[in-house]
Amino acid sequence: MMADGTELSMTIAQIVQRLKGSHLHSQIERQAKDCLHQPEIKLESLKEDVRNFLKTSGWERNLQNAVYREMHVQPPPSHPAVPPEHLKEPLAYMRKAQTNWEKRILKSLNSMCTELEVPLARKRPVAEQNELTNKWNEMGTDEPDLSRFRPVYAPKDFLEVLVSLRNPNHDNCEEVSARSHWGLIQVPLNVRDVRQMREAYSELSLTTGQLGIDDNSHMHPDLFESEYVQIGNKVLSAQDCAAAQQYSRQGCPTGLRADLWALILNSTNQPQDVMHYEQLKAGVIQHDLLVDNLIYKDVKLTASNDDYYFVFEDYLYQVLLCFSRDTAVLEHFSYNSATPPKSYIQGKVGNEECAVVYPPNGVIPFHGFSMYVAPLCFLYNEPSKLYSVFREMYVRYFFRLHSISSSHSGIVSLCLQFECLLQTHLPQLFYHLRQIDAQPLRIAFKWMVRAFSGYLSTDQLLLLWDRILGYDSLEIVAVLAAAVFAFRAENLMEVTSLASAEAVLADLSTLKVMPLIQIFLFATDI
Repeated sequence: MMADGTELSMTIAQIVQRLKGSHLHSQIERQAKDCLHQPEIKLESLKEDVRNFLKTSGWERNLQNAVYREMHVQPPPSHPAVPPEHLKEPLAYMRKAQTNWEKRILKSLNSMCTELEVPLARKRPVAEQNELTNKWNEMGTDEPDLSRFRPVYAPKDFLEVLVSLRNPNHDNCEEVSARSHWGLIQVPLNVRDVRQMREAYSELSLTTGQLGIDDNSHMHPDLFESEYVQIGNKVLSAQDCAAAQQYSRQGCPTGLRADLWALILNSTNQPQDVMHYEQLKAGVIQHDLLVDNLIYKDVKLTASNDDYYFVFEDYLYQVLLCFSRDTAVLEHFSYNSATPPKSYIQGKVGNEECAVVYPPNGVIPFHGFSMYVAPLCFLYNEPSKLYSVFREMYVRYFFRLHSISSSHSGIVSLCLQFECLLQTHLPQLFYHLRQIDAQPLRIAFKWMVRAFSGYLSTDQLLLLWDRILGYDSLEIVAVLAAAVFAFRAENLMEVTSLASAEAVLADLSTLKVMPLIQIFLFATDI
């Protein structure tokens, strides 16, 4: 343990070090130098005058937002003696499980590469480069033969790995007691119960106004929304990340959501961001990767068949192909339990000097990956802006949904939290489903691993994601999954098999997210 003062000073040093090499740092430095020529800057009060200039010109706010982003994305500093792998994941058995899972994924990718005799990467001939450049905005019209390609893994494969997780230091004996956990996840992690969730998510209480609820008891919904929009405009005018995040806890108005999310994520889409996107696009045009086929296949299998998202097929290809080339994504592996996969230059297998990260961003797409991008297409129609918001969403939240870790927002904790909430809230239902071999997690896992994308109607999904951003946590996903079971409990008590339980929960597109969450958390006696 470190003293509070030591931890604070280390946090400051870490943030300063990270921001020193940023484009923002050079911009502020240039502005500070330029302002020296202004008559209001006096030599005797130079430091104070320059600081006031940066404050009035908005640069101080930009710096505050950048610091706020670093505090939310980077893990807090630890004791200098802590090994680097402990910063990624403190529990050894989780690290081992993640390593084994990565080996399995890489083996699947390499075997596909060998079977199909397709190289992991190749430079496109000039004619092919020109063709791709010309059809960049119409890639959805292309119909390549993808029949031989298969997703590297699907969510159900990942679930089996999570179900098999065990802590070797924990007694897993099957003693039946009042404290028994009936679910599939059998690892001892601390997850919040309903009372703790009520405290943490107090802004979602029945007495607080919410967007996404039609019958606010204390105020007419139209009046509430009108006043709430005015507050939202003030938040945007102030350009304050922290205020936007707090505001988002009660939902974002449709007309302000795109700007509010970009502000919360500190995704500014400056000229350098547009240039970065264009460089990634050039990389796509120059080189063809095996994972490109996995991206094409995934979009065709998921978003292209979705009533809400099929129109965004071109955007999805553009964003995901660029994402696979973005080495800036590698930074998130410093706080992700996963390790980027490596490949070797032909004929140099085993020689670490000839190892390269593959794909360049370190992320191998799986079945359903494109659904992390699809809902954002409703908010952003400029590819570079869409891209920068998605990348920030991924390195903050989405990576946790497909890596094995003990993080409270990680998929293992979300699964355990879902099961604990359901067992506490509706023990009879849980027991009934368990007895008929229809474990609730086998149904809910696919919802959670996609943060419900592709299962809820888009307007409801965006209201859910408002709260993910507002609370800087994915916990609300587990709460909603449990709330769905509670809402359909009467029908589920009648089912006699996993198939019939899945049929009851097959269509979630008519559900209203916020009333379900509110009732589950705040209107139930527990």
